[in-house]
Amino acid sequence: MEAMKRNIAQAESEIKQLQQGYRAYQNRPVKTPADEALDTELNQRFQAYITGMQPMMKYAKNGMFEAIINHESEQIRPLDNAYTDILNKAVKIRSTRANQLAELAHQRTRLGGMFMIGAFVLALVMTLITFMVLRRIVIRPLQHAAQRIEKIASGDLTMNDEPAGRNEIGRLSRHLQQMQHSLGMTVGTVRQGAEEIYRGTSEISAGNADLSSRTEEQAAAIEQTAASMEQLTATVKQNADNAHYASKLAQEASIKASDGGQTVSGVVKTMGAISTSSKKISEITAVINSIAFQTNILALNAAVEAARTGEQGRGFAVVASEVRTLASRSAQAAKEIEGLISESVRLIDLGSDEVATAGKTMSTIVDAVASVTHIMQEIAAASDEQSRGITQVSQAISEMDKVTQQNASLVEEASAAAVSLEEQAARLTEAVDVFRLNKHSVSAEPRGAGEQVSFATV
Repeated sequence: MEAMKRNIAQAESEIKQLQQGYRAYQNRPVKTPADEALDTELNQRFQAYITGMQPMMKYAKNGMFEAIINHESEQIRPLDNAYTDILNKAVKIRSTRANQLAELAHQRTRLGGMFMIGAFVLALVMTLITFMVLRRIVIRPLQHAAQRIEKIASGDLTMNDEPAGRNEIGRLSRHLQQMQHSLGMTVGTVRQGAEEIYRGTSEISAGNADLSSRTEEQAAAIEQTAASMEQLTATVKQNADNAHYASKLAQEASIKASDGGQTVSGVVKTMGAISTSSKKISEITAVINSIAFQTNILALNAAVEAARTGEQGRGFAVVASEVRTLASRSAQAAKEIEGLISESVRLIDLGSDEVATAGKTMSTIVDAVASVTHIMQEIAAASDEQSRGITQVSQAISEMDKVTQQNASLVEEASAAAVSLEEQAARLTEAVDVFRLNKHSVSAEPRGAGEQVSFATV
């Protein structure tokens, strides 16, 4: 920026020097009326040209390059053409004047004619030299500068560098070349940055799309898992309720089995008492049988004694016979009772054994029911713990589902931002695509990033 200011200041200084030189030309001592008229028009064209250059210098100070280009094409070029026309006219008038002076000198004296011819030739040569110098130093460099500015304005930065003089216009040409190179480097950098941004946003967009798809799949899977966990929670809760109910039934069965065991124990005791009573009855029956046997013996002895007494003991014999008959019947009945009692005792003993076995079985059943009750209580407690654990897992899965949904929303927002950035990069690429660059204007050849990105590099 400081170099630009110095160049502009130097250009203004040289323009002032050019004006001083032109004023010296205007103040020459010998002038004809035609020269004065021509000088007036030439002065107007020259002042118009200098005045037209002033806005361009202001635009250069403010860095308004587009305004410089427009001003050169709309203002400076017509002024340059007008200045060239009047300059050619001045040359023509001076040529005519030289011819007149030569003719006049020839008429006066030959010496004067020769002098005038020499003066004419010298004036013509000086005029041609002046025209050629002006054309080479001012007009042609300005035309090249205008051409360069036009190409820069149209986006063409491929114009080759040309040798420039050491005057103000040469410095202006060099500054324009430097401006072209700087603009080319800037456009190349912007172009490469836009390409890198486009490629990066394309990759980010593709990655976000893939991540969004996988996040949606994960969200769907978590939703299915949450639904399954809800079903499993309901099932485990139902199992826990069933386990509690089964534990309650097992406790009731344990109580009933315990009551049954106590009843069986009472039956065993009763059967033992009955067995003891049966044994006592058997002993009594044995006593009765012994009494009947003794009675039968006594009746037999009485019959023997009655037979000995004869007729006197006949009645006693009848009584003894009846007593013997009763003793026989008593003995027979005692035997039958003894058989029945023995059978009853056997059956009672068998029943006592079976009742004792049933009592042991009931004790085993009571112990088994108690074990089952304890196991069912443990199962119920484990089911409760499992239900609480599954409830916590279900809550955690619900939280994961919420987080996954939030992640999916964030991924969608990031994808939308990446797409927007990609569109902005494409628009930036299109904006700089109007410039045509030399290969040395960019640090690296751009690599293709898709059909939407195309660079014009020469």
